[in-house]
Amino acid sequence: MNTILPVALELHGVRLEPLGPHHADRLRAAAEDGQLWRLRITSVPEPHEVDAYILKSMAQRPTRLAFAVVDSGSGAVMGTTSYHDIVPEIDRLEIGYTWYAQSRQRSHVNTTCKLLLLTHAFETLGAALVGLRTDNFNHASQAAIERLGAKKDGVLRHHAARRDGTVRDTVMYSIAAGEWPEIKAHLRYKLAQHGVR
Repeated sequence: MNTILPVALELHGVRLEPLGPHHADRLRAAAEDGQLWRLRITSVPEPHEVDAYILKSMAQRPTRLAFAVVDSGSGAVMGTTSYHDIVPEIDRLEIGYTWYAQSRQRSHVNTTCKLLLLTHAFETLGAALVGLRTDNFNHASQAAIERLGAKKDGVLRHHAARRDGTVRDTVMYSIAAGEWPEIKAHLRYKLAQHGVR
């Protein structure tokens, strides 16, 4: 797999740019849109934690590359997403740490982000497999991942701590390189259904 370098990706009015301190105020506004940190099954930072959240994501390179999800027209930050658990030796990475302002949920934003990230992973980086994971109680996230066409690999029991101190089971999914052409066509179809071309 090719080296994962900071890169900007853009499509359909959505721009992914490497997350940095200059995004803090706008990312804080995105988190406040719906008070998303109150959801126990997500990794959304509280407003006062945003700066530390960004610095931590930057410190995790080269095994994580976090992106700000930016509205190309207004410059508003709509959320964040990441490549993470990057293992170049076996051509594997995961997409996660994804969350969007409540006002941007159920729009074309997530589908566009996944199309951008998966296209870059398979067609530029040469990934053999892209993984996705979510909390066992995050049924909306599981449904969204399954709508992408990802295959459910299984559940890791007692896998990770939640913010409230409980321990979650983690539902694991993946997309193999051979499955990508069909999934890419499906994502483009979904965007066209939403009137996004």
